[in-house]
Amino acid sequence: MSQNAPSRRILCFGEMLLRFSPNQNELLMQSPALTIRPAGAEANVAVSLARFGAPTSMATVLADNALGRGVRDEVRKHGVDTSQVVFKPGRMGLYFLTPGAVRRPSEVLYDRAGSAFVEHVDTAFDWDQLLDGVEWLHASGVTPATGPNGSAAAVAIIEAAVRKGVKVSYDGNFRGKLWEQWDGDPPTTLGKMLAGATVAFADDRDFSLVLKTKFDNADPAVRRRDAAKAAFAAFPRLQRIACTLRVQGSVADQALSAVMLTRDGDNVIETSAEAIHMAGVVDRVGGGDAFASGVLFGLWSGWSDQEALDFGLAAAGLKHSVPGDFNLFTTDEVRAAMGDGGFDIRR
Repeated sequence: MSQNAPSRRILCFGEMLLRFSPNQNELLMQSPALTIRPAGAEANVAVSLARFGAPTSMATVLADNALGRGVRDEVRKHGVDTSQVVFKPGRMGLYFLTPGAVRRPSEVLYDRAGSAFVEHVDTAFDWDQLLDGVEWLHASGVTPATGPNGSAAAVAIIEAAVRKGVKVSYDGNFRGKLWEQWDGDPPTTLGKMLAGATVAFADDRDFSLVLKTKFDNADPAVRRRDAAKAAFAAFPRLQRIACTLRVQGSVADQALSAVMLTRDGDNVIETSAEAIHMAGVVDRVGGGDAFASGVLFGLWSGWSDQEALDFGLAAAGLKHSVPGDFNLFTTDEVRAAMGDGGFDIRR
């Protein structure tokens, strides 16, 4: 890239966490052992994008202690630029995941109140400066759910992105358990974020919440189209909406497909990706982030909607094969999963 060429950097903004999980198939506290892993929706996207080869930065506030520095190092080792990470006094946010099995769904327990991010995120950054040289910003509905400071920060960085002409990737990621812990206003706050979005990873439930409109057609495809039309009318900057569709036979046996709805004047173009069937799912947490990162990488790369959607779905499918929140696959590995190469050992 020449010295005068514009940067093509992607910035991911949100809280990083530590995830604690019991041993396979155990309930929380069934035995003394817990496995700790780095986590966080936006960090998941950052790691995946960096492994795909996109220049990606992570902006977050971490606890100024060994845990915070350890989490920073975990994303940095995958190629994420961590120069925009800020360290502040306080604690790391945690969450506890009890993985599901057979007919028992997974369960999440949050312990994020009072974290360094929650306490300081609204004053830790100069938003305009943070976005210098950024082409895409990726943010999600998790950040405003963390409390008043998170809500203020999420809206502020989106509004700064709009001012600076930065394209915005928004993932709905509605977290009801977090919103219930304080007197927030999800429709208003998330609506302000959607107003700046270029692409939204969201479905009819997200738009129903924000627009305070019911999309209740019995056909889910009709609901999605109706919601997309309403969203495109309400949010003029929004160009694309993408989401996955999951059918579960059990916790370990699932099928995942995807759809993208694109604004075309007054019309909506629908692109779909056929379902992939996943038996023996290892860990679905982070699958949505893998999908978002794959689609965003495709859009950043200038691919067609179909190619970006297919790539995102393949990335999501691969994520279900590894434990932890991070999607650890490269572009070549995702492309291989999109083919029909079978499942023989690669030698």
